[in-house]
Amino acid sequence: MKCILVTISTLLILLASMPATAAELPQGVIRVAARPAPALQLDNLDGEAYDLESSQGRWRFVHFWASWCGPCRKEMPGIDRMTRLLADSGIEFVLVNTAETEDTVFTFLGIVAPDLVPLLDSDGVATDAWQPRGLPATYLVDPDGLIQYQALGGREWEQPEYLEFLRSLGK
Repeated sequence: MKCILVTISTLLILLASMPATAAELPQGVIRVAARPAPALQLDNLDGEAYDLESSQGRWRFVHFWASWCGPCRKEMPGIDRMTRLLADSGIEFVLVNTAETEDTVFTFLGIVAPDLVPLLDSDGVATDAWQPRGLPATYLVDPDGLIQYQALGGREWEQPEYLEFLRSLGK
């Protein structure tokens, strides 16, 4: 009996010491074995250079998408709303369009999410380095540059469970 109580006590202590985000992941977000995020150096739609490494010290929401992708098209307005709702969260939102022209991206976002300014991976090289298993694909990169979480497929990022989870990372 004493052995069972010690085991239960140990388990309770371990569970209590786990970060809340690990125990309460929203649907479709999975914790992955931490690994360094591949390099990501691209220009955005406004022609400004971006380097993922330069934003170390904060969480990054790195999202790969394309306008021809049905789930991407469906979730993009929600991502637009999410970025506005989490503007003060400390999380940096990095949206990477995969292998489309600047005109295609500009036209699509002008209709569904005019406030977003994505990075352009026109030749698909950066996407190949990250190796998403499909689109859309989201990676959550910690302040040290390690991928900690991944979400494959579209989701309603502006829903409370996702917003709460992302806010908990930004703290």
